[in-house]
Amino acid sequence: MKQPSLPWEAGCLCGAVRFRIMAPAIMTMACHCADCQKMSASAFSTTIMLPSDAVELTHGETARGGLGTGRRRHHHCERCKSWLFTTFEPDTGITNVRATMLDDHGWYVPFAESFTSEAFPWAKTGAAFSFRKFPDEADRTKVMAAFRAAQER
Repeated sequence: MKQPSLPWEAGCLCGAVRFRIMAPAIMTMACHCADCQKMSASAFSTTIMLPSDAVELTHGETARGGLGTGRRRHHHCERCKSWLFTTFEPDTGITNVRATMLDDHGWYVPFAESFTSEAFPWAKTGAAFSFRKFPDEADRTKVMAAFRAAQER
């Protein structure tokens, strides 16, 4: 999957929050964990992993949602409650944007998937890499390198 030209425009369901993505994805993922299932009201959440400084709010403000989820800070639209993206405290240098928030998300394909141990048996993504839990540092490094190589083809 080739990423479209930057910048990418994105926003919530009602349009009260808009944002722009200014850097290409580091990796794309789907997460099957019970938290993501509940947050997305779906079988899994979709993620575009980006550098923290790549996401620029252009309209509106976000509200914190998904309280009680540790160091994850889930950003939502206060009005429509759309789950827009996730940052971390302290900052890890990564922001995870929900792929469905992109105006043009037709190019999105999950390259890796995590928490398949909690997946619905019928929820298949076709990801190139699959992990029963969240991948450790060595596995993340390997998958990110493979993602970069795939983007260069």
